[in-house]
Amino acid sequence: MSFRFVLNETSYFGKGAREELPNEIKKRGFKKVFLVSDASLVEAGVTKKVEDILNKEKIPYKLYSKIKPNPTIKNVLNGVTACKRSKADLIVAVGGGSSIDTAKGISIVMTNPERADVKSLNGLSNTINKGMPIIALPTTAGTAAEVTINYVITDEDAKIKMVCVDPNDIPILSIIDSELMASMPKSLAAATGMDALTHAVEGYITSAHNEMSDMFHMKAIQMIFKYLPDAVNEKNEDAIEMMGIAQYIAGMGFSNVGLGIVHSMAHQLGAVYDTPHGIANAMLLPVVMRFNGEVCANRFREILVNIGRPDAANLNDQDVINTFVWMISELSKKVGITQTIKDYGVKEEDLEMLAEKAMNDPCKPGNPREVTKEDFINLYRQAM
Repeated sequence: MSFRFVLNETSYFGKGAREELPNEIKKRGFKKVFLVSDASLVEAGVTKKVEDILNKEKIPYKLYSKIKPNPTIKNVLNGVTACKRSKADLIVAVGGGSSIDTAKGISIVMTNPERADVKSLNGLSNTINKGMPIIALPTTAGTAAEVTINYVITDEDAKIKMVCVDPNDIPILSIIDSELMASMPKSLAAATGMDALTHAVEGYITSAHNEMSDMFHMKAIQMIFKYLPDAVNEKNEDAIEMMGIAQYIAGMGFSNVGLGIVHSMAHQLGAVYDTPHGIANAMLLPVVMRFNGEVCANRFREILVNIGRPDAANLNDQDVINTFVWMISELSKKVGITQTIKDYGVKEEDLEMLAEKAMNDPCKPGNPREVTKEDFINLYRQAM
């Protein structure tokens, strides 16, 4: 059996790695930057850390920061207009998934103008041209947007999150600088860390997993369980750096094999209630893993053995499921995530609507266990 694996061209890692940016821009022959970041990062002075480097090296740029936390089609289209006016030849994205996903949408529409409706990019996209070149500098340790072929844009009219999958959107260069991540507030560090764990766990059990993706996902799971609490609670510099690498490793895996219904369900919470994506994943992950355990107990056993529970090799399947779900829940609690989806506005009368939307989510086919609309309703109800 053959399978495809897509990885980006070059990445830099480590404290201060952003200093590599001007040399890469110059040696690749780019003349002007379209800098994409969100308003909160601009206000917090995080984006300035990259602007200072561009200014020092006299590299001209135009800043675009009109981006929502769950970016919309309008954010992309306004960005395309601003990008055209800037006459830039390179996009530099600074931020979390919101900024980098918006940059990817802009990049694709810039070189594939026939897809300017953006809605047609939903799902497995068949764009013809590679997107406008992107260099991505993540400021969160979770989405791995800097290394994936995916981006998520909200269709506000339909109240759905579009999951766009397109090898033409992958950044040409990624710079994972832990100093850019160190400014994350505790709540964001926790949410993005649990997002990374969800990527790694769902990628490990998805129906399309393979030997290469297993290698990435298992290593990411080990690192996240080890480093996330200290990265969040102690602001430990080494732990923050390791989380930056862990989420990147998870991204290399799931970008190539897909995810599952944790994401199918989380996307709807983000689209309907504007729930932060990492929080949505954290609230749903234990519930869905208990559901998937019926067909994944052996995969859970492998994970447990590798994260400090060698006794799992001798546990029965139900004990394995219970232990794994408990460990996920405990990790969430350690980093301060104790909410339920009810806290974000979900009501009993919403469940059928959410389930209907989840049934049509592009991540659903990757789930290892078949799921019905009634299953989704029950899973949302359990998560309340």
